[in-house]
This record gives sequence, structure tokens and C-alpha cells, in this order.
Amino acid sequence: MRRGTGAIRMGIACALLFGSLSMVVWRQSRALEELRGLDVARAERALLQAELSELQRSIQGLESRTRIAAVARERFGLRTPAGNEIVFLQAPVRAGTDGDAADLVGRGLLTVAERP
Repeated sequence: MRRGTGAIRMGIACALLFGSLSMVVWRQSRALEELRGLDVARAERALLQAELSELQRSIQGLESRTRIAAVARERFGLRTPAGNEIVFLQAPVRAGTDGDAADLVGRGLLTVAERP
């Protein structure tokens, strides 16, 4: 009787060892699959970052002053103004009462024809 009990124990031990080794192999194969997926995601990310930098360079080229001036010249017939054609406007600063024309004239914001 004892002989049969030892064979059963040995069979159970072998079955447990085989089961645990199978679980290790399964776990390792799952880990390798996940690593492959991670490598694919990293490669896709690198491609998307390269595309982003290319698009940013393209945007910078399209927003450049020289390109915009050329397009404005071609499409709209605009030109760069000469130095004497440039006028700087300043917003009136009201320190006193509203509509104080003397204050505006003193700062040169009203012309002679507009003076009260």
C-alpha cells in the first residue's frame, strides 16, 4: 500500500511542477507580446513627432514675413510703404472730464479744423 501512495505523491508533484512551469512560460510569452506592442507604439510616436516638427516648420515658413509680403503683393496688389507714408496713431488718454477738447488739442490729437 505504501508503494502506491508514493507513486501518487510523485505524480501529483510532477503535475504541479509541470503546471507551474507552464504558467511561467505563459507569463513570459504575454510579457513579450506586450513589449512588442510597446515597441510598435514607440515607433508610431516617433513618426508622429517627426510629422509634428515637419508641420511646425511648414507653419513657420507660411507665417514668415517675406512670404506674407509676397502673397499680399501678388493677390491684393499691396506694397511696402515708404518711410514718409507711415503714420503712428496714439489712443487718447482722458485724465479729466470726458470730451475735454483742450486736452486733446494740447497733445496734438485734434487737427486745426477739428478744434472747438
